[in-house]
Amino acid sequence: MKETPQKENKKLLLVDDDPNLILLVKDYLEWKGYEVIAAENGQEALEILETNTPDMIICDVMMPEMDGYTFVEKVKENAKLNWIPFLFLSAKGQSSDRVKGLSKGADIYMVKPFEPEELVAQVKSSLSQVDRYRDISKKGIDMTMTLHVPEGVELTDREMNVVQLVAQGMKNKDIADQLNVSQRTVESHVSNMLHKTQLKNRTELARWAIESNQA
Repeated sequence: MKETPQKENKKLLLVDDDPNLILLVKDYLEWKGYEVIAAENGQEALEILETNTPDMIICDVMMPEMDGYTFVEKVKENAKLNWIPFLFLSAKGQSSDRVKGLSKGADIYMVKPFEPEELVAQVKSSLSQVDRYRDISKKGIDMTMTLHVPEGVELTDREMNVVQLVAQGMKNKDIADQLNVSQRTVESHVSNMLHKTQLKNRTELARWAIESNQA
């Protein structure tokens, strides 16, 4: 007997004109603990968004009525909705298709056929990033302020480890304990990253890590 996964308490909007895919993906995501609302095209999805605000949108590209490209543009133009992570599922797998999908506003582009576990992993990663972003916002930081970071900033593997934990809100001492290094070493890594990015403090560093997908 399968173990029932823990309830995620997250709502997903699934948009696709293939009823079989809707059935399979919806069933799998619900088994994983998510609440799933389905729509057959972009126009129907927009109508749903008038009364429902999902935590994430998963959408096909080629659909009748309104395709995914038009739909994602309309979502990103709406100030009340543009924060929602957007994942494209598409049979169009050329690099030019990926570039177009991401340039239109999608955060993730997955090609059909796909492994359900990979989809769930992408969903979890996107939702975790939004949660970290909100956590920083709750601390009173102005998230609308633009961060000015030099282009081509490269972090070492250890700096990546540290900044990911900084983005999770961990203190230097806790990071040191988790990475089994001294607190002074962690402070040195943080100082080096602040120098590289020309940011002012750990909060800005955490925000940059989240926004640039370093965390």
